Amino acid sequence: MILFPAIDLKDGQCVRLLKGDMAKATVFSDSPGAQAKLFVDAGSRWLHVVDLNGAFSGHPVNEAAVESILTAAGEVPVQLGGGIRDLQTVEFWLEKGVARVILGTVALRDPDLVRKACHEFPGRVAVGIDARDGMVAVEGWAETSKVTALDLALRFEDAGVDAIIHTDIERDGAMGGPNLDATANLAERLTTPVILSGGISSLDDVRAVARRRASGIIGVISGRALYDGRLDPRAALAVLAGEEDATP
Repeated sequence: MILFPAIDLKDGQCVRLLKGDMAKATVFSDSPGAQAKLFVDAGSRWLHVVDLNGAFSGHPVNEAAVESILTAAGEVPVQLGGGIRDLQTVEFWLEKGVARVILGTVALRDPDLVRKACHEFPGRVAVGIDARDGMVAVEGWAETSKVTALDLALRFEDAGVDAIIHTDIERDGAMGGPNLDATANLAERLTTPVILSGGISSLDDVRAVARRRASGIIGVISGRALYDGRLDPRAALAVLAGEEDATP
């Protein structure tokens, strides 16, 4: 399993939101590149980056910050979401050096675009499914749809999506533990690999995810817990790599 340290960008800074509320942003670093290097130096094999301004505006905003992260990451691949809503933007970021783009709002609004992106850029497209009470939220989590997370995920089972990133919005940034059952249940219904996001607050949470690897969960995204020291990245990496026993 893979640990994806999260770098969420707002106005060029690394922040964490509470339950997706842009008005409740905590700034952890004003140097995204330096933060990326810290995660890489700790042994991270992937980075997860979100352009929060882009998610709300519908187009890339934090380009300079993303470029600084790509430079600092070196050979470590970066997946990026936020404001990617057309093929031109997909191509723009992939040409910049992003390893995998994450399509969220557009997956609900224009599923054909997701299919086209997967066809043109095989292995480099993920779908981000952000859920509030099991229902898909879009437009930077500002709107909640009437489509369930499972229904949306099933639409792309034959599309060639590289991964589904499932976020429980109510757990995101709240440090109350992940909604592991919801993500594991989703993963068990899909052939597409699933990445868990939202609520990871401790090494015990990481161990709990590792124990559910058979469900189809291939990785976990963590942000605030890494920034405030509640989660040691090296210890988390060891658990997910199977180097530490995850049993209670």
